[in-house]
Amino acid sequence: MKFRNKLFAGMSISAVALLLSGCQQQGSQGGISGFFYKLFGIPLQNIMLHMANSLGKNGAGYAIIIVTLVVRLILMPLMLKQQKGMLEQQHKIQQITPQLKLVQNAMKDSRVTPEKQMKLVNLQSQVYSKNNMKMMGSVGCLPLLIQLPILWAIYGAVANSKALSAATFYGISLGKTSIVLAIIATILTIIQSAISLIGVSEDQKKVMKSTMIIGPVMTIFFSLSFHGAIALYWTAGNLIMVFQQLIVTFIMQPRVKARINQELDEHPITQVVTEEILNQILSDVASDIPKSKSQNSETSLEEELRKKNAGKQKRD
Repeated sequence: MKFRNKLFAGMSISAVALLLSGCQQQGSQGGISGFFYKLFGIPLQNIMLHMANSLGKNGAGYAIIIVTLVVRLILMPLMLKQQKGMLEQQHKIQQITPQLKLVQNAMKDSRVTPEKQMKLVNLQSQVYSKNNMKMMGSVGCLPLLIQLPILWAIYGAVANSKALSAATFYGISLGKTSIVLAIIATILTIIQSAISLIGVSEDQKKVMKSTMIIGPVMTIFFSLSFHGAIALYWTAGNLIMVFQQLIVTFIMQPRVKARINQELDEHPITQVVTEEILNQILSDVASDIPKSKSQNSETSLEEELRKKNAGKQKRD
């Protein structure tokens, strides 16, 4: 659940950033949009104009693809490291899933009281801690944040140049919305998501399938909301992501699984949760006794005080 929330939050940040850049008016140099335009947009604009003059009418598009390639190559080690961490976490969690399911089922029991629920939550935490695992792996937003200035720069470079606004890439306008690029970018997102499901357990597939829906929807939304230059960046980036996912699925994932399996052979999973332990917690009425005892002690104390006050009144 946390993974999905973080993913959705990251996409929401992208949407806000792109919408803010969409509000930029031609010639505007104020605010954060103007800052990124001066820092990244003007240099990128000059590169795109130079390549357009050198390579002809498709040169501006090639400039965007080259920028995309450079950005993705810079991000690839970081993203591969994050994906490796996620693979390790996923494979480890598969081993403790039976214990977690026992706790989840116990949570639904009608005998669960707030005190017993706290014991079950604590038991679930022990499953992770005693097996040296974290409750949830971190996805990280750094790759996304690094790309935002580049998106602003591409938008500003095209929006503030009449020549680039009129430029095309094999007949596709860089200054207007492109349905063709939107469709291609979306298809590439679906392919990348489908590859990521290979070799994943059924339980994890159920969680990941929701992201398979979010990804293509957000891709086509972004691509159709802005001009063709942004869609071209998105398309080129998604194509690189497909190759990156192939590396993760068919090279990195088998190695990670083999290493984790070897570690588990040397240090087997610690059994923290059993049916017997859960039955003891659910059948235990001790959690209700302190409350009864405290109520009884308060009642007896009140009665004793009343008797003492009554005796004083009689003596008076």
